[in-house]
Amino acid sequence: MSAAELATSPAARPLRHRPLRHRPLRHRPLRHVSTRFLRSELRLIFGRRRNQAGLGVLAVVPLILAITVTVSTPRPGHGPDFLASITSNGLFVALSSLSIELTLFLPLAVGTIAGDSIAGEANIGTLRYLLAVPVHRTRLLAVKFAAITIFSLVATLWVSLVGVAAGLALFGGGEMTMLSGGQIGMGPAVLRVVMATVYLGLCFASLGAIGLFISTLTEQPIGATIAVVILNVMSFILDSIPQLSWLHEWLPTHWWMAFGDFFRDPVAWDGLIRGLLTAAGYALVFWLAAWARFSDKDVTG
Repeated sequence: MSAAELATSPAARPLRHRPLRHRPLRHRPLRHVSTRFLRSELRLIFGRRRNQAGLGVLAVVPLILAITVTVSTPRPGHGPDFLASITSNGLFVALSSLSIELTLFLPLAVGTIAGDSIAGEANIGTLRYLLAVPVHRTRLLAVKFAAITIFSLVATLWVSLVGVAAGLALFGGGEMTMLSGGQIGMGPAVLRVVMATVYLGLCFASLGAIGLFISTLTEQPIGATIAVVILNVMSFILDSIPQLSWLHEWLPTHWWMAFGDFFRDPVAWDGLIRGLLTAAGYALVFWLAAWARFSDKDVTG
């Protein structure tokens, strides 16, 4: 190749530096945590006929209580403090109903949901397919416990709502006389009823965590529910034995009646805080126990 050809060849041409074009960075939207699984679980829980019937039974208690007190007013000094104060303010119907139902009916409702959470899926054969979606087992347990907690709060609020409606319709409202003797207005009284209801709902959620753990041990939801109810009853029995006073503060049901401390002036926060800490401790320990049991469980059902 001659010198002229080399000079005109493409290789001999000077390189042209093209300016770099900086493409704008595209920020990917943050991936939010989907609540579809939780919403599906809640639809399943509240859509079942038996659970709806259970909520109906829970609502019957405050209705019967309000009608009974209307027909026959309790004599002073007989029955719980809330029951003796129903005629002075209808809000006490809700509080009396919670006092009655916290020993059996509400724990039974929560125990049914908790016992059915894992064992029910295994019993009907849907647990294996649910995990094949795939759904991580840790996420599954978290969603199950979240659904149990929501049901506990809804069931407790439902009892209070029916009690408040029936009480105000039959006995009216007005100022509420506190357990400590003072009085507060209707607005603060309703707020304290809501706070007491939420407190009990969270306490029941800790019982639901125990039921969730038991549900990972069996494929029979009825057996898991019965076990939760037996543990609840045994806790109340042990709490009533004076010789076991050293054990009382560690029982899951010991601080449940502390919801009455909301109706003192000022509010006695000590028992309420200890009750919430106890509930949180039971929820954490038994959820972790359920995770340890379920994470390596061979699912065949």
